[in-house]
Amino acid sequence: MESSGIEPTGYSSRPLCARLNAQVDLPPLLAALAAIEPAQWQPHFNQHYFNGDWSGVALIAPADASSELAPGTGPAVQRPAWLNDSRWQQGLGHLPLAIRSARLLRLGPGAQIHEHRDYDLGGPDADLRLHIPLLSPEQVDFMLEGQRIPMRAGECWFLDLERPHSVDNHDQLPRIHLVLDCRPTPWLLDAVAAGLATTPATGEGRRARALAEFRRWLSASPLACWELQALTDVEQFIDRTLALAAAQELLLDRQQVLAAMRQGRQRWSDQWKV
Repeated sequence: MESSGIEPTGYSSRPLCARLNAQVDLPPLLAALAAIEPAQWQPHFNQHYFNGDWSGVALIAPADASSELAPGTGPAVQRPAWLNDSRWQQGLGHLPLAIRSARLLRLGPGAQIHEHRDYDLGGPDADLRLHIPLLSPEQVDFMLEGQRIPMRAGECWFLDLERPHSVDNHDQLPRIHLVLDCRPTPWLLDAVAAGLATTPATGEGRRARALAEFRRWLSASPLACWELQALTDVEQFIDRTLALAAAQELLLDRQQVLAAMRQGRQRWSDQWKV
């Protein structure tokens, strides 16, 4: 499945990602989300991994979790926000999941989650992490092993987050996902496998490789590096980048270049200095 960017790499034998063909009832989930009180949102425990607002609400958590949003290995415990609102169960009622952790995770406008790996998801018997976007603004870049994952509200995605990933919210609205850690039951493994065949062929994998090849070409092309570094206008920078890539028969698109710039134009500039 090269065209959808979901082939395995050296980090894991699991696929990079898959959109499950699973029925999620979004309206009751959004209604339950609206009932969450502001005081219920707690800052994420990984304080060094983000800038801005990255917070959450525990719905189900392992008994031995060190904090409300932290992972654990103990039995799953349903928290008040889950027990007191049946709309969570209603929204997920068609999914036969063995849930060990369920969290609402919010990334506020302008907030960033730095690249990291979720090492608790490693190992052949580790939980599988599912993301169900509830509020999913357009200008959010969820990057997984260098590829932008185009998740939309109401979809259910498996993501292999043992691999390097980061998130940048460039929108004016918060991004809120319902994140489920589930046991790798036969049903879920089959659902992930089936999702591979229907995950949209976005071309993210090909474009990620083209971007990597373009960066390698730039590292050996000092005149092109200096030309790009001299451009201060964003549109001129994008247009010239696309033209240089096309001259090397490398397929990039405007959104991909813009996403890379949003991750930090200085990072691009530093990488291209010779």
